[in-house]
Amino acid sequence: MTNTYKSLSALLSYPAADLKAAADDIYDVIRKETLAPDWALRQLKPLIDDLKKLDLLELQERYVFLFDRTRSLSLHLFEHVHGESRDRGQAMVDLTTLYAEGGLEIDARELPDFLPLFLEYLSTRDAGEARALLSEPLSVIAALKERLAKRKTPYAAVFRVLEAIAGRKPAAAELQELRKVPDDDPNDLEALDAAWEDQPVTFGPGEEGCPKVDQLLERMKGSRTPEHNTELEGGRG
Repeated sequence: MTNTYKSLSALLSYPAADLKAAADDIYDVIRKETLAPDWALRQLKPLIDDLKKLDLLELQERYVFLFDRTRSLSLHLFEHVHGESRDRGQAMVDLTTLYAEGGLEIDARELPDFLPLFLEYLSTRDAGEARALLSEPLSVIAALKERLAKRKTPYAAVFRVLEAIAGRKPAAAELQELRKVPDDDPNDLEALDAAWEDQPVTFGPGEEGCPKVDQLLERMKGSRTPEHNTELEGGRG
C-alpha cells in the first residue's frame, strides 16, 4: 500500500475536523515516502497551513465554491472527457468493477470517477502499477492544475504533486482539447444553471458509454500488470 495517494485523497476531500487535526501528519506521510520531489512537496505547505489555521466553515465554503459550484473544476474525472454526451453509465459500472477486482469495494452512492476515490484505489496498488494508472487521466489532472493555479488557490499544489509522481507530461492533444473548454465563473449563477441543465446521468448495464470515457477506461485497464489482473488485493484501510 502507498500511503501518499491516500494522503492526497484526503487533501482533496471535503474538509472536516479530523482533516484539520491530521494536516501535519498527512504532510509528513507524503514527505517521508518521497514519491514526489521536494520542490513539489514544498508547494503543499500553504494548503497544509490553511487546513490548520483557517476556520472549518471557511475551508468548507471554499471547497464547495471551487469543486462543487464550478463545473470546470469538478473532481469527477469523466466530467471532463465525455464531451456533450451523458451516456457514460456503463463506463461507471466498468470502473467500479475495476476497483472491485483490486479489492476496493465502494458505497453504491459513491461515483467511481471521483478523483479522491481513484487516488484511494491507487493506494492499494504497488508503486509501479499506481504510477501507470495515474498517468492515464494525466491530461485532466494537468487541466485542473492550470485552472486552479489561475485562481491562485493552494489546491493547485495537489495536482502539481500528482503530475510530479506520474513522471511524464500529459498528452498534448488531449490537454489542448481540455483547454478549449470554458472555465466557469461560480459567481455567474445564470451561466451555472445553464451549464448543469443536462439530462441526468444514468448508471447501469446496457448504457452505451461515451467514446472518450471508454478510451480512458480501457487505458486504465491496460495499465495493470499481468500479475495484478489475477490477484485480488488491497482494500480501504
